[in-house]
Amino acid sequence: MNERIPMPLIPGDYAGLPPGAARCPGPSVQDIVARDAVPAPQILRESHYEFLGETDIDYRRYTSREHYEQEMTHLWAKTWQWACREEHIPQVGDYYVYEIGHHSVLVVRTGEGIKAYYNSCLHRGTKLRPEEGMGSAQELRCPFHGWTWTLEGALKSVPCAWDFPHVKPETYRLPELRVGLWGGFVFINLDENAPSLESYLEVLPEHFRDWDLGQRYTELHMGKILPCNWKTGLEAFIESYHVLETHPQLLHGTGDANVQYDVYGDHVTRFYAVGGVNSPHLDEPLSEQALVDSMLIGDRSVVNDALVVGEGETARTVMARFLRKVLGDKYGSDLSGVSDAEMIDTIEYHLFPNMVLFPGVSLPMVYRFRPLKDDPERCLFEILFLRPLPEQGLPPDPPEMVLVGEEESYSVVKALDPVLARVYDQDTANLRAQQQGFRASKKPGQTLGNYQEVRIRHFERAVDRYLARGFSKEENR
Repeated sequence: MNERIPMPLIPGDYAGLPPGAARCPGPSVQDIVARDAVPAPQILRESHYEFLGETDIDYRRYTSREHYEQEMTHLWAKTWQWACREEHIPQVGDYYVYEIGHHSVLVVRTGEGIKAYYNSCLHRGTKLRPEEGMGSAQELRCPFHGWTWTLEGALKSVPCAWDFPHVKPETYRLPELRVGLWGGFVFINLDENAPSLESYLEVLPEHFRDWDLGQRYTELHMGKILPCNWKTGLEAFIESYHVLETHPQLLHGTGDANVQYDVYGDHVTRFYAVGGVNSPHLDEPLSEQALVDSMLIGDRSVVNDALVVGEGETARTVMARFLRKVLGDKYGSDLSGVSDAEMIDTIEYHLFPNMVLFPGVSLPMVYRFRPLKDDPERCLFEILFLRPLPEQGLPPDPPEMVLVGEEESYSVVKALDPVLARVYDQDTANLRAQQQGFRASKKPGQTLGNYQEVRIRHFERAVDRYLARGFSKEENR
């Protein structure tokens, strides 16, 4: 596994293989995982790649106001998006405001279950709740004139009702949006004719059958303002091709060039990067013991006998065993049956349009990317850490989002490990330069790799599919 592998530097005809068939020389993800001490679940022992073409991606889709407006109308108003976690609204009267561009949605826990309303008063349009975030109320009262609705959406009272004989309570219920629940997340959809959430999720329920995210709680919620289009931001986090140049410190302990990329249906993709191995790019790979030493995140003083690689063991085996003990004790969970892969590997799913899920144990993140207000070249990048629910006692209440400014480092979030903060800072520097480069370029679009960047092509195809449906409906009116 650790031998040096010559890596070609000049592209072209690679061994006469058909497009998309070439792979990084050396052991694949499946080769590595097959030797694990605690085997990976079957869903990680499968691959699902499809060649999706070689056409460039036009830069205007990342800079154009027209394209942004088309997305607002034909994409964001037609797709399932997670608005909040169920833990954000545990009691009747709890609510969460979710916003995407000019759309604003009020998600409420009622006595009848979870409902979602357009966050706009039926009198003169004022937002019923002015800002995104959590809150609680026993009725929904407009702050402008005091029109009031019940949690179930029925008109309850109108000040000076004598002046509104034309307002009939039965026709002035708060308009509802469709709501769906999966994995502890509350999803909304502004399109009343959209397919069900169950069909939209495609393979995710099957893949996450043993990764029940409903049995986790939010330990950290942070947001970062990024100087780029929301698609620019998302695309930087669904490929590992950039690791070699952007994050060289990760080459010891991360398989970057031999990441496995999978595409499923219209809405779901995955990458699977193994940990506890050397990058295939390294001329002088580390020993198994040195790999273990390089993988420690957080308190580096914890090195002890549990982190010594025994005869016949691998860094993956030792690190997974160590983390089962440390994280199991910290979060009050029994992790003894969790595979080596689930403990230390980076397993990342993308659900279109803007949800990125990591079902693993050591890096249990969820990402969300949203346009920021009305600016096509700014976005909000959110990170949630979801930890296992303790087997005894109650989890802490979900935290409010900590917002990191555009010019601030991720390190201002004290709960975020500084190693991860540095990685995210490196990514942000790239995104600023890339967004500016879109406008500076004479070449009109970006050229993608057939394999390592297939998830970007899959994602952009999905964008085009929603925009095309919208145009087709407009033409048929």
